Amino acid sequence: MLPLLLVSMDVSVLYFALPAISEELHPSSTQQLWIFDIYGFALAGLLITMGSLGDRIGRRKLLMMGAAAFGVASVAAAYADSAEMLIAARALLGVGGATLMPSTMALSRNLFQDPAQRATAIGIWSGAMAGGVALGSVLSGVMLSHFWWGSVFLVNTPVMVLLLVLAPVLVPEFKDPAPGRFDLLGVPLSMGAVLPVIYGLKETAAHGFSGPRALWIAAGLVVGAVFVHRQRTHAHPMISPGLFRGRGFGTSIGLNLMASFAMMGSALFTTQYLQSVLGKGPLEAALWSLLPSVMVGAAGPASAAIARKVNRAYVIGGGFLVAAAGFGLLTLAGTDSLWLVLIAAGVLASGIVIVMSLVTDMAMGTAPAEKAGSASSLLETGQEFGGALGMALLGVVGNAVYRHEMADELPSGAGSGLPSQALDAARETLGGAVAVAGRLSGRAGDEVLGAAREAFTEGMRVAAVAGALVLVAAAVLAAVALRHVRVAAPAGEEGADAADGAGTDSEPYGEPYGPGAARETAPRELGHPETVASS
Repeated sequence: MLPLLLVSMDVSVLYFALPAISEELHPSSTQQLWIFDIYGFALAGLLITMGSLGDRIGRRKLLMMGAAAFGVASVAAAYADSAEMLIAARALLGVGGATLMPSTMALSRNLFQDPAQRATAIGIWSGAMAGGVALGSVLSGVMLSHFWWGSVFLVNTPVMVLLLVLAPVLVPEFKDPAPGRFDLLGVPLSMGAVLPVIYGLKETAAHGFSGPRALWIAAGLVVGAVFVHRQRTHAHPMISPGLFRGRGFGTSIGLNLMASFAMMGSALFTTQYLQSVLGKGPLEAALWSLLPSVMVGAAGPASAAIARKVNRAYVIGGGFLVAAAGFGLLTLAGTDSLWLVLIAAGVLASGIVIVMSLVTDMAMGTAPAEKAGSASSLLETGQEFGGALGMALLGVVGNAVYRHEMADELPSGAGSGLPSQALDAARETLGGAVAVAGRLSGRAGDEVLGAAREAFTEGMRVAAVAGALVLVAAAVLAAVALRHVRVAAPAGEEGADAADGAGTDSEPYGEPYGPGAARETAPRELGHPETVASS
């Protein structure tokens, strides 16, 4: 959990540090964007590659390599003396993160071979990842109130040193005993499939839909089709097609994507609501945003316990309905609804963590243990896609409503009383309206700000309706598609007879990973894998 927590924290740790960085390093507007985005792009683009690499060289070895890279990059980022150096350090942090995330999930799959224990472990994994994103922004604010901006990165280094010391002692090694050659051409193809689509979706979320952004998405989809064809026809693919023969694996990835869609899509609105509608400062808003995490902490382990008695298809569907109820609460929000929005965010996040923990366990449980790295990388890549898609689509819905409302409240022409440039800025985004209102005096500024806050809140309400409909559809899909999928340990592993609700027996995965295929083994010096698991 140590590396997972830090990797997820680094997604949000720069939220409060950017003003101090701008004052010292003087980045251009484009460089500012890359300081933020390069970490996520490197992380998303390399997940598939690193998951496959971990299956081949060993997940503990890859974990330690990632920890070393993450620690070194953290020091480089902390003491960067130019924007270019900081961007490069953030890119290296993304590379390190891409090695750490699939390694942690794959090791959870290998260490906990009993289905009940594995489900609980993955529930804790999901909660730690969600909590890390919320904790990162708060930690950033606290550190910056006492130290210089580089301190937000130096927090990573001692933890990674501790990991390098403890991992060889506490974590056994696992890898695929017969991995085949590494698909070098698959690396650029996988990155070419992932990065353009995520870039196009993020740009759409930030600036609206346009032809060039659609071309980025289309280019990524074309490269993705080439990548899929190569994986289906190559003798030693990075992602074995056999993974998708397991009942429930592909559906689990799709449902995980939909859960991430809701999580990131809602966060786009709630974070802006706290700061720009309620007028709270960044640190105060981050502290308030921690409250929903209290509800989230127990959701993952609790869902694992419930799924041992109830068919997990229905528990997953119930999690989606809980999250949809969170969206439903958002539709009741006004411009002064702090507690309602916080409760809605907590309900929504709890439902999403229930879904993510169970579908993650289902995907990892139906995948062969020797392919755990590849399976986890596919889940996490789908999660990145889902987050970008949620921000883009729900953001487009919210922005369309905002612009429509502002066009009615602030009509064009002399009657608005605003210069045309200021009027355009106020009608484009809530942030633009806040900036315009700050330059106006007296009643005019209050009117612009009041109209913008009401328009944004209306956009949030409409986007919440759209999000709720998506989640209800996901609940139906989960209940129908997964009701006959039973997760059990593959032949030869501990706890193979664990029940999973009322599901029917099915092969946990298809050929070529049937009972006669080569099973994963720990290194010779560690002994039999069951001995390793029990110790």
